Amino acid sequence: MTTDGNAGRWLVLVIKLDAEPSRHRVAVWRELRKIGALSLGQGIWAVPDVPVFGDGIARALALTEKAGGQAMTLTASGRGPQDAARLRELFGAARSADWAEFLADCGKFEEELAKEIRIAKFTLAELEEEEQSLERLRRWHRDLTARDVFGTPEAARAGERLKQCTAACEDYAERVFAALHETPGDHR
Repeated sequence: MTTDGNAGRWLVLVIKLDAEPSRHRVAVWRELRKIGALSLGQGIWAVPDVPVFGDGIARALALTEKAGGQAMTLTASGRGPQDAARLRELFGAARSADWAEFLADCGKFEEELAKEIRIAKFTLAELEEEEQSLERLRRWHRDLTARDVFGTPEAARAGERLKQCTAACEDYAERVFAALHETPGDHR
């Protein structure tokens, strides 16, 4: 959550790139989406004016320049309180959508673990795959937390879901190790 004087200030990026080749527009779009920038229209993006977005903005501007495009970065606060509130509302809605997607993936992760337990697939290869999936969830959670500068309500639920996913993966790991160390004739 922001606590500095820039809480009501926004950086607005106006980016112009040639239509072809499209890979340049896609690269800039991906970078801005990755940092959580809010699309306000074709080639117009906004982020709160806080340091967490600085590196991503620099990368997007560098990609634009490398592609021979033009970029302009403006500082904005909205003409009136309703404009500032609307920007914050749109940004919060985008973060809520990010968290909803994260929560859905947590559910898919737990469903996958439950399936592996149900079919008794207790192999090191499967455990490694599940641990990689959990690490992806952790990185994603860290990235979403960093860009959720205003603190959406879903953030707390996402933290709890990540803890549940971690516990489920630890349970699965214990089952894998128990199965691997089981001697013939053991019936646990």
